[in-house]
Amino acid sequence: MLTACEPTAMSTAEVMDHPGDTSLLQSCGTADSLASLEDATAESTANESSEEESACARTEQSNTKAQQSMHTESGATPRPDSLSLPAKGTELWTTHRDGEVKLRMGESGPEAEPSLTVNQMFTSTVQRFGNYNALGWKDGEQWKTMTYNEYYKSCRTAAKSFLKLGLERYHGVGILGFNSVEWFIADIGAILAGGFAVGIYTTNSPEACQYVAENCQANILVVENHKQLQKILQVMRGSLANTLREIRPTAFMGVPRVWEKMQEKMKSIGAKSSTVRQKVASWAKDVGLQTNLNKMDLNGSLSRKPLNYRLAKRLVFRKVRKALGLDRCTRCYTGAAPITKDTLEFFLSLDIPLFELYGMSESSGPHTISLPDAFRLTSCGKVISGCKTKIFNPDADGNGEICFWGRHVFMGYLNMPDKTEEALDADGWLHSGDLGKHDQDDFLFITGRIKELIITAGGENIPPVPIEDAVKEAVPLISNAMLIGDKRKFLSMLLTVKCQVNNETGTPEDELTPEAVELCRKLGSNSTRVSEIASGRDRVVYAAIQEGINRVNEKATSNAQRIQKWTVLEKDFSIPGGELGPTMKLKRPVVMKMYKEQIENFYKEVLTPTTPDNPLPPK
Repeated sequence: MLTACEPTAMSTAEVMDHPGDTSLLQSCGTADSLASLEDATAESTANESSEEESACARTEQSNTKAQQSMHTESGATPRPDSLSLPAKGTELWTTHRDGEVKLRMGESGPEAEPSLTVNQMFTSTVQRFGNYNALGWKDGEQWKTMTYNEYYKSCRTAAKSFLKLGLERYHGVGILGFNSVEWFIADIGAILAGGFAVGIYTTNSPEACQYVAENCQANILVVENHKQLQKILQVMRGSLANTLREIRPTAFMGVPRVWEKMQEKMKSIGAKSSTVRQKVASWAKDVGLQTNLNKMDLNGSLSRKPLNYRLAKRLVFRKVRKALGLDRCTRCYTGAAPITKDTLEFFLSLDIPLFELYGMSESSGPHTISLPDAFRLTSCGKVISGCKTKIFNPDADGNGEICFWGRHVFMGYLNMPDKTEEALDADGWLHSGDLGKHDQDDFLFITGRIKELIITAGGENIPPVPIEDAVKEAVPLISNAMLIGDKRKFLSMLLTVKCQVNNETGTPEDELTPEAVELCRKLGSNSTRVSEIASGRDRVVYAAIQEGINRVNEKATSNAQRIQKWTVLEKDFSIPGGELGPTMKLKRPVVMKMYKEQIENFYKEVLTPTTPDNPLPPK
């Protein structure tokens, strides 16, 4: 049974600052580095109400008793059949919803801190900060807030409601909606009721939502409105600028695409400024970049800022921060996807350093972090206190697969033992699939990826091969297809058409194969050569290709997986040409380099305004 809970409204929620006491974070084993997240941290929430013990409290108590009864001096006692686990690999990971794992404890420091449940964290936070604001959201033109006391009470109410509606222990509560106070409450409520909080992308197709709900055995589905159950809503970043100016956050994190949109808007506005303003802004940005690079090299210990920097700050930097709503912000973070050096330098030149975070969903979020006194351009920082990083099988340059260790590493993939064994090795290290290396100061740099996943600027992971295969199936004229989109704001694709191959050299020729010629005839085209089709020369063929891509896009699991632009190249991929390997596998880095100009043309488009006006010119 799947029960749909539909709140009457969901409004964008903001996590409010806690009073600055970091001892709670330290008790969770995240002391030194995560304490720097300060106002952005939303881990600590809510309070214990004075009413009689509720169902969720009884669940918490039963969990504690169960854990105590399973550990004796002689070891763990046998578990009931309903909680039984397979004998293999159960110490550090599990794929069972009712499974247990061995915590990655240490002998000292954060790794040795006693473990806490979510409910224990709640009650501890409430005891300390119960009357402080925990969440804030906008209802029409009015801002509303919720204290930690109120927050926890709402979460307990949600937990009771889920239980009343039929939530079973270790089953999912699917949450389908935009960022809102209700999202937070449903998430914590699911945990307090003994279930799983399962976030679902609002851009997921109905089929994708069904898969998630079935896989987690969801009893409850919390949705933003009725339309979310029927049709996937489109994502909207338009109110961000106004929200930032109203909130004036002390810490802010955005995916690379957010920062890129700001950069694009600022450049477009700056280009329209007067000559004098452009010169002043250009001078200020040169000063800002050089000053901050010097500060970076000195690990943030620049004793005295140069006079020209102080002047640039008064004339330009302060005005820019105020226009963006970042005038109070001491921590600007970026994560969830790679960010380009160009964007990092652009904001650094405006005296807005972007501190990178790196981690995985499987590591409960961040694993490394950059800080004001410890950051490097294009580095994702240093490992968080209490965690460990290992470079697996490094090459001569120190590049290898990045592996994680710590109490933040996940238990395992639900119902997926094979996938879990791929991610976690026998010693419990989490393999990221990313290639990286450390410099002499232990800063971590991502240098590539083992897996062929594309991570867009919006942070969505996209496997390219299924999409490429779908295009070739939808358009039989296509020989090879390569999806582009890593670090980009949308997907594009390079295509080749089926052509004759020289039997002696293996090089592709200009003539189409008989099959391709026949396909063209059926479409109403007289083309017989690749050169007659490539670069949009045959409008009939291009229209047919677009129709095929449209059909593929209709089946996309999210908007981010839709192909926005494409082109047909002048020749097919081949082994002699270098695009294919001996087994005919696509050599993606080679193709990216060979067709760099065509790829860059995909992303030359009209800029979308997302930030307030400012006088800065393009740099």
